[in-house]
Amino acid sequence: MTVTEPRPELLPELATFPAGREVRVEVRDLRPGTLCVRHLGEVVAEVPHDGHGLVSLGALTPGGYGVEAEGVRTALDVQREPRSRLRYGFVASFPPGRDPGGVAELARRLHLTAVQLYDWAYRHADLLGGGEEYVDPLGRPVSLPTVRALAAALRACGADPLGYAAVYAVGEEEWARWSHLALLRAGGEPWSLGTFLRIVDPAHPEWLEHLAGQLRRAVAETGLAGFHLDQYGYPRRARRADGARVDVAESFATLLAHLRAQLPAERLVFNQVNDFPTWRTAHSPQDAVYIEPWHPQDDLGDLARTVERARRAGKPVVLAAYQSVYRSADAASADTATALTMATLFSHGATQLLAGEEGNVLVDPYYVDNHPAEPGTLALLRRWYDFLVEHDELLMGPQEDVTTAYVGPYNDECDVVGLPCTGEPTAGAVWRRVVQVDGRLVVHLVNLLDQPDARWDAPRAAVRPVTGGVLRIRRVAGWPRVRVADPDGEGYLRDVPLRDDGEHVLAELPPLRVWQLVLVDPWGEEA
Repeated sequence: MTVTEPRPELLPELATFPAGREVRVEVRDLRPGTLCVRHLGEVVAEVPHDGHGLVSLGALTPGGYGVEAEGVRTALDVQREPRSRLRYGFVASFPPGRDPGGVAELARRLHLTAVQLYDWAYRHADLLGGGEEYVDPLGRPVSLPTVRALAAALRACGADPLGYAAVYAVGEEEWARWSHLALLRAGGEPWSLGTFLRIVDPAHPEWLEHLAGQLRRAVAETGLAGFHLDQYGYPRRARRADGARVDVAESFATLLAHLRAQLPAERLVFNQVNDFPTWRTAHSPQDAVYIEPWHPQDDLGDLARTVERARRAGKPVVLAAYQSVYRSADAASADTATALTMATLFSHGATQLLAGEEGNVLVDPYYVDNHPAEPGTLALLRRWYDFLVEHDELLMGPQEDVTTAYVGPYNDECDVVGLPCTGEPTAGAVWRRVVQVDGRLVVHLVNLLDQPDARWDAPRAAVRPVTGGVLRIRRVAGWPRVRVADPDGEGYLRDVPLRDDGEHVLAELPPLRVWQLVLVDPWGEEA
């Protein structure tokens, strides 16, 4: 029998802490010592621990924090409005007797604020009609006691369990009841998903009443905290079976308004498939802007532009950017693709639905076909999600892209020299952006020097750290302050030495791996 050695670990008690609540960190298998707590690189607390158990840090002001002891790290998220952040995960298996502990641990480890329970229901138009145990439409066993146990475990660790619900799908067994609401193709046949689900008008009053009743009952009987509301990205317009013209974007907006009125306290996340119809539904009463990108959203720049549009709604933005590359390439190449995708999304103020179960990643829109992650992939995700949370105020809050107003010889305000920088993600270059956050500048550098193109779901060449980058910042009065952080480095902001260059100050940047965040306080220490 193989005995697994205990591994030192720090875990937040909750994936996110409401402001005012006591913040506690679980210490596992460390030597007695001290927890060092940092906020944007500054040490704000040092708390003794005895090597195991929950350690109280008291009530922390809202923001992101890093915690470290003996080189072991985690992060803490404290929010006035916990649902103002959506770090999304998934679970897609609900057999009888499943232990929910591993799913809850991953939610804590990656600070997941919501987890989608994918295809948990009996039927798409009859969520709870199967009793306590049943077989779903694709033949998988589902136990409602398992669903309840997962929901309870996730709630207990600060994550919202969201039940999957398709907003307009009806299976063969229920079709006779709903066929009069069918959306029809030009030839008269119903729009469908494959051969087993047909599509109805999501805004017809009869369907709205039915769906809302199903969702309310599911909340009452399972403990779900809300719903992931899915669609399939089509049709855009169609005739209904009774001849009515249906603009599906408008139907979705009507549906979301109705469900919000019926479920005022539940978390609702609607899928704008391939950006359809984000322009109409992003401002609807849902709790996030969730987009599933497909072709032609092939490159990192496409993802960035999609996020920039989505953020205008003022809600958390999540992209379900499935990394199918894990099925076709070695883990190292796929991990680099994932790192570049995360760098793009995180630096633009969005997150990615990727990780779930007890340590798997999504490679397909049918979440049951997920991919077990290798240890290196899980270590990557943990580092990067810690980094995301620790630098929350610089990444997820309000920001303004000021690149074109600051870089280049005409502006001559703030730029990186010594590296081949571009303003768009370009193969063979460093993608450089400057954003303004709360009066400070954040410079994002993403290393594409070794890549043949900028596709986000393709095997990527190993990233070689590159040196020679120098930040050149115009002096305002005294000396600016420049700090740098890297999710694959020490993980927190560290000051960079400066030297005088007349009207400008130069800061030699550390080696650039995949992504580097440079924080510039232009006023710094005034003389």
